[in-house]
Amino acid sequence: MTRYIRPTLLSLVQSFFSGHLINSLGASQHTVAAYRDTLRLFFSFIAKRCGRPIAGLALDDIQADAVLQFLAHLEKERSNRISSRNARLAAIHSFARHLLEHDLTHSAQYQRVLAIPSKRARVTAARYLEPEEVRTVLVQPDRSTDSGKRDYALILFLYNTGARINEALSVRVEDISFASPRQVRLLGKGGKERLCPLWHETTNALSKISVVRDGKPGDRLFCNREGGTLTRDGAAYLLRKYMAMASRADPALRHRSLSPHVLRHSCAVALLQAGVDITVIRDYLGHASIATTNRYVSTNLKMKRESLDRFWNRSGISPTRSRPWAPKPDVLDYLASL
Repeated sequence: MTRYIRPTLLSLVQSFFSGHLINSLGASQHTVAAYRDTLRLFFSFIAKRCGRPIAGLALDDIQADAVLQFLAHLEKERSNRISSRNARLAAIHSFARHLLEHDLTHSAQYQRVLAIPSKRARVTAARYLEPEEVRTVLVQPDRSTDSGKRDYALILFLYNTGARINEALSVRVEDISFASPRQVRLLGKGGKERLCPLWHETTNALSKISVVRDGKPGDRLFCNREGGTLTRDGAAYLLRKYMAMASRADPALRHRSLSPHVLRHSCAVALLQAGVDITVIRDYLGHASIATTNRYVSTNLKMKRESLDRFWNRSGISPTRSRPWAPKPDVLDYLASL
C-alpha cells in the first residue's frame, strides 16, 4: 500500500511553476516571471507579518485575510494602481486553484481565497501623441552615435508596429525582413505570432544599428551598451529622456508623458485616423478581442471634433448669411408723417 505523502508549500510552488504553468499551460516567460514576482512579494509579506522566515511558511499560512492585507499593502504602501493590484490577485488565484487540486485538506481556506473579488477600477482614456508630436520626439536622438541610432530605431519601430514593449525587446535579427515585403515577426501574448509590415524608414534605421551590422542570428535587435538585451526599464528611461528633450523644443509637450505603451496607443490612433478598419487594427496590434481595440474609437479626440463639426453643419443651427435689413423709402416717408 502506497503511503500518502502530505504536500508542502515548497513542493506545491515547484509543481505550480514547472508542472502547471510551463508544462500544462505553456505559459510565456513573461507570465512565469510575473507570477514568480507576485508570489515572492506575497510570501515575503506573510513572513514579515508572522515573524518567521520564508522557509518557515506552511500551507496553513495561505489564508484569505493574509491575501486581503497583502492587497491593501500593495495599494497603500507600494502605491500600486488598481490594475496592478488586480493582476497580483489573478496570480494568487491561479496558485490557489493549483493548491485546491493538490491539497484537499485545506480546501475551505483556498476557496475563501478564490472568493476574493477583483477591485473595480476607473477606466481612463488612453494617452497618445499626435503624429506631429511623435516627429518632434524622433528628431531628438543623436544619430551620429551608435546609441543614438539604436534609440531612433527603437522609437520608430514602436510607433510603426504598435508592438508591446516585451514583443519589441524579444525581436531577433532574423525576425526582420529587410527586403520587400519589409516586415517583422512578433511573438505576442499566448505565444501567438503575427507579421507586421515595416516602413522603408524603419528598416533603414534598423539596418544602421550595430547588432544588425555586426551581429549574428539569434542576437536580440535592441541591446544595451554592454551587449545584453535592453530591459523594459531601460526602454522606458530612454523614452522619458527624449520626451523631456522634445518638451524643451515644444513647450506644448511639457505636461505630456511618453512610455512604450503610449507609442502603442499612438500607433493605433494614427491608424484609426487614417481610416483603417477597426478589425484590421485589432489584428495589427495583436488584440484578442475587438472590444479592446474599440477603446481607441472612444478616446480619439480629433475624430470626435470632426464628427461634432459634421453634426453642427448638418443641424441647421448655424445662422445663414443674409443681407442686413434696411427700410424702404416709403416706410421712411410714413414714419416721417407721424
